[in-house]
Amino acid sequence: MKPKGIQTSLLLSTVLISAISYAKDINPVAAPLYLGQTPPGLTPELFAPGIVATESHETEVLFLPDMSELSFTRSGGDFKEAKWIVMQYQDNQWREKQIAPEDVRQYKQRFSPSVAALKSLEPFQDIPVIGYTTAANATQYFYVLDFKDGSGHLSYSRLIDGKYEMPVKMSAAVNQGKYIAHPFIAPDESYLMWDAEKDGESTPDIYISFRQQDGAWGEAINMGDTINSPLYEQRPKVTPDGKYLFFWKGDVKTRDDGSRYALGSPYWVDAKIIETLRPKN
Repeated sequence: MKPKGIQTSLLLSTVLISAISYAKDINPVAAPLYLGQTPPGLTPELFAPGIVATESHETEVLFLPDMSELSFTRSGGDFKEAKWIVMQYQDNQWREKQIAPEDVRQYKQRFSPSVAALKSLEPFQDIPVIGYTTAANATQYFYVLDFKDGSGHLSYSRLIDGKYEMPVKMSAAVNQGKYIAHPFIAPDESYLMWDAEKDGESTPDIYISFRQQDGAWGEAINMGDTINSPLYEQRPKVTPDGKYLFFWKGDVKTRDDGSRYALGSPYWVDAKIIETLRPKN
């Protein structure tokens, strides 16, 4: 058994590598990025129709920091069980990468480090963290969610002298509504995005808050009709190169037996849309 100090150091390294890899200057592969798709403007579009977005159900798209691989999960239709798919650019073309079943769990960590890694560190061990996002300086922004009543909130914890401080619950400017979840923090912490249900809504919308000059977080801003709709909009993420905002749009259906399932696809839009929402003052 490894000494506790070494285990903590290794786990902390896993979390920090995730933060650093998205914060440093990267050199994307010299290839047609984004599966060679024509980039969208300020109006969201389905991502890679017929390749990623199909009549089945696809989850959010995640990229490696160098943009050489992307991953998503597909289910429904001909896929009786969910299938995790990795696309890799190799030999001047994008193709599906085969991952051995025994390696899938570990390989997924390359795209999104597990919550278990964070929860193994103090002071997160006794906190029911559901998910998290990491800034360039390794500050963790995470969410706690109770699916029974929809309550939940976002908190953050800074890395100080190699240790994480006790988490601080974010202000009411951010923590509004129910099912507050899936945060994404800008590497420089200039803005924070997440999804939530609020103001009598029955489906989640995507919200954004900008950090103000005094360091406080501004009032939550609904990202508007261009992004949000009566459907579900969730899981906002900006690509590692900072150019595009990806999110998931879909709906939740009910089967005859009363069970529920999601049906939707990933969308993308020029990340410049974020600046159109920044308060002028």
